[in-house]
Amino acid sequence: MKAAELFVKCLENENVEYIFGLPGEENMGVLDALLDSSIKFILTRHEQGAAFMADVQGRLTHKPGVCISTLGPGATNLATGVADANLDRAPMVALTGQAGLDRMHKESHQVIDIVELFKPMTKWNTQIRKASIIPEAVRKAFKLAMTEKLGATHIDFPEDEANVEVSDSSEPLLVQFPFAPEPLAAQVQRAADVISGARRPIILAGNGVVRNRASKDLIHFAERLNIPVCNTFMAKGVLPANHPLSLFSVGLQERDIAWYGLDRADVVICVGYDIVEYHPELWNPNKNKRIVHIDLLPAEVDDSYIVSVGVTGDIKLSLQQIGERSQPSENQSYSKLRELILTEVEEAKHDRSFPLKPQKVVADLRSVLADDDIVISDVGAHKMWIARMYQASKPNTCIISNGFSAMGIAVPGAISAKLHYPRAQVVAATGDGGFLMNAQELETAMRIGTPFVSLIFNDGVYGLIGWKQQIHFNREAFVRFENPDFARFAECFGAKGYRVGGWDELMPVLREALQQSVPTVIDCPVDYGENMRLTNKLDAFVCPD
Repeated sequence: MKAAELFVKCLENENVEYIFGLPGEENMGVLDALLDSSIKFILTRHEQGAAFMADVQGRLTHKPGVCISTLGPGATNLATGVADANLDRAPMVALTGQAGLDRMHKESHQVIDIVELFKPMTKWNTQIRKASIIPEAVRKAFKLAMTEKLGATHIDFPEDEANVEVSDSSEPLLVQFPFAPEPLAAQVQRAADVISGARRPIILAGNGVVRNRASKDLIHFAERLNIPVCNTFMAKGVLPANHPLSLFSVGLQERDIAWYGLDRADVVICVGYDIVEYHPELWNPNKNKRIVHIDLLPAEVDDSYIVSVGVTGDIKLSLQQIGERSQPSENQSYSKLRELILTEVEEAKHDRSFPLKPQKVVADLRSVLADDDIVISDVGAHKMWIARMYQASKPNTCIISNGFSAMGIAVPGAISAKLHYPRAQVVAATGDGGFLMNAQELETAMRIGTPFVSLIFNDGVYGLIGWKQQIHFNREAFVRFENPDFARFAECFGAKGYRVGGWDELMPVLREALQQSVPTVIDCPVDYGENMRLTNKLDAFVCPD
């Protein structure tokens, strides 16, 4: 048996179902072994698309997504998606081919030190310099990818080692993952005492709640103690948006309505919260909040995030035990904030402007999707509106990259979502800039039969950067560009294309597009003048008592 065959055998042992990637000379041995494997190889059109597909798979399935590239430019193309998975805490195992060990000591065609390249963007990585370590290396890569904080690992496999003969008796290692520890009783009681003594407590839920499948426990905790919940972008849906204790999402980096809930709180209960999602200096600028940190790992060191009590261990158990020992809050002061947000959402549904306001696009999108359907948001100005306005009812039904925030994730991410959840309607919500960064993956979607809708917020601008430039300098710099006819562009791939021509056309077009058996692209003109109007509105906003 060749080492590459043992390698694939170890991947099968980890229950890998798909590998996303591109072939190259240096990964040929592994790809040849995959021909005789139960693992399905998904050929993509760019390594970045492959990494994003694995990234989103990890987010949605709570199992490591796997992607592969060859050496040199293949590996550097893969890197953005690997870094995105790592900072978004999505489990991933990245595989790269490499030149033979006999070329590693000198200048050689396409050779760079991929292990060093990937080291700062992974939890752990290694190079297989001896075929006998393959079972240990693969097992460690998957174990660490699934250990908090979840993230990306990487294995670099030189081509000569892939062709080495190994014993037919070589076997993968037993698959084992560590159990989350039970929280310390003393810390549970300390947290309960702080929460019971709070005048205006609030819960800030982060992506750790999603990763640890603790949404139901969070809901029970909030209901039992009568404490409102706001969530980070990456934790949308952990408390259904229609729940009376939901204050929706924070993270706009403006004094948004939901932000005032944190501003007025004396105790902030951070559950599965990661400062990479929304920096604490934005919601604790005076450093005067009492913070209860509930997570599997201790809090990151930050001068705006000095915890009063840290409860580390199984998040579900922590919430259950703290809830049982805490006194319910009598504070009702957050209800007006929730009413303001709901009023804004309702007003957006009836707007008749054209080009459409981003609020209207988000409202129409939400109206046509069921609670189990999935939106994959790209990065850009539209992301802020989706994070702010899209009313998610369940975790992982609105995927937003906000740790690394890499543009280009939506189209490949939607392919992965449809591949893993074929019965769900899937929409890639993207700006015109982000769409064209990985639009070539429409061919992949056509080839493997994953119909989804790409909804393009089209304004011919890198809108989020333009928004920030206007705020800081009162003018734009180098953010405007020209677009192709997106409907015709889609049709060139065999997909179906639409263009919205009026305020009342988007919803029927969405409904029709969602019924197609091929990928569809909707070109929707958007008025991003709303960006600065939102900034001015929030600057002038007076929080109600």
